[in-house]
Amino acid sequence: MGERNIEEVDLLVLGGGKAGKSLAIDRARAGWNVVMVERDKIGGTCINVACIPTKALVGSARTLINARRAAEFGVDVGGEPSISLERLRRHKETVVGGMVAAHEKLFTDSGMDFVLGTARFIAERTVEIQTRTGRTRTVRGHDVVINTGTVPAPPRLDGVVEAQVWNSETILHLERLPDTMLVLGGGYVGCEFASMFATFGTRVTLLQAPGQLLPREDPDIAHQVAEILTGQGVDVRLGARAQAVRREPGHGDIVVTIARDQVIRGQELLAATGRSPVTADLGLDTAGVAVTDRGFVVVDEHLRTTAEHVWAAGDVAGSPQFTHAAWHDFRILRTNLTGGHAVTTGRLVPYTVFLTPELARVGLTEGEARAQGRPVKVAKIPVAAIPRAKTLHNKVGTWKAVVDADTDQILGAALLGHDSGEVISTVQVAMLGGLPYYQVRDAVLTHPTMAEGLNLLFDTLHDQPPQPQGTAPLSGESPGG
Repeated sequence: MGERNIEEVDLLVLGGGKAGKSLAIDRARAGWNVVMVERDKIGGTCINVACIPTKALVGSARTLINARRAAEFGVDVGGEPSISLERLRRHKETVVGGMVAAHEKLFTDSGMDFVLGTARFIAERTVEIQTRTGRTRTVRGHDVVINTGTVPAPPRLDGVVEAQVWNSETILHLERLPDTMLVLGGGYVGCEFASMFATFGTRVTLLQAPGQLLPREDPDIAHQVAEILTGQGVDVRLGARAQAVRREPGHGDIVVTIARDQVIRGQELLAATGRSPVTADLGLDTAGVAVTDRGFVVVDEHLRTTAEHVWAAGDVAGSPQFTHAAWHDFRILRTNLTGGHAVTTGRLVPYTVFLTPELARVGLTEGEARAQGRPVKVAKIPVAAIPRAKTLHNKVGTWKAVVDADTDQILGAALLGHDSGEVISTVQVAMLGGLPYYQVRDAVLTHPTMAEGLNLLFDTLHDQPPQPQGTAPLSGESPGG
């Protein structure tokens, strides 16, 4: 490497996502010499173009729904509620801007050396950084963490680049609310944006190549999600495989050709077709870091890569693409960098699809449990049975749980309904604690809350063991129900 001036540090972090920034802050506060390099998103993808801005907009959509339903609660809001694009954009930007500014202060106060720029490996554990200010720095870390994340993956369709379609990041610029919009992909991102924009007043057509939305979910749950979206005005088309995309001249409508030469048109198209890892330009071969055929960094259960003292975390390491999974990756790395032996094996990662209402999931689906050959019993109730849902006039949805028929352990749950993202944590903690389902069934839960619905859900399993001592049997209906 000639006469390069190499800066030696304790920890070098490439990418400031949840895992990387948390580790950099933590180790800098502990007195380590830390350099963290971020290409373009201070605070990471979640804050800038994912969880935070999208959930800010989900909040706007739900506020609009509540305003439209105000009369059901005896409230007169005067006139038809509507969306102001300028105020909607300002709301989103205020939330994001405030969090970005808070992170800049966190970085500074921690004592780390935070660098805006791009990094590329030029040797083992050594990178060359081109900073935003035009400087070139060479930094070698005793330990290096790769946390560069993912970016939206464009669909492999003729004409998609020329048509200038939206992805899950560019749609957040909110330059306009189109009258009509096509959504390509019925996964979590596609369903969230379809629900949101339909609420805002856009006529949305959702194109899904497989025969159901949300392919990871049980068919009964996915079917109800489709019904909910349809009820919100979304035209859900299953088995609609796109073949080509074109935009009409003069920034006209986008036209999508699907099977049998049918065409569907809309003012804009959102391609919600997954994400790709940011690894192509990192020089990972030079560092001795192996990647999969899809470009994700290969790691073991300790998040170690194939190179000594080089680690990877978050989306780029193939972890579940949720911020809370990356937060757990941080904890694993902190433990392992300070002499421990933490692993990702067996961790229980819940998630929530922020539709209105929410779909929250943890553990196995019924299909997954049966595919593993487990004897299962299934608990299921309509959300309309939960007293709190009745008081809110928010009775749409179904709760479902899967229980091992031999051990009475809860294997998983899918909660589709109001505030399910909050309630799923209760199920997760019960699973982590190894509680049999009947202990959740017989728990004294606050009335009237959505969590109380867990009493009702597990009370549907009729082949019940004796009540634990000191508890009273349930009647099948919660108090006040």
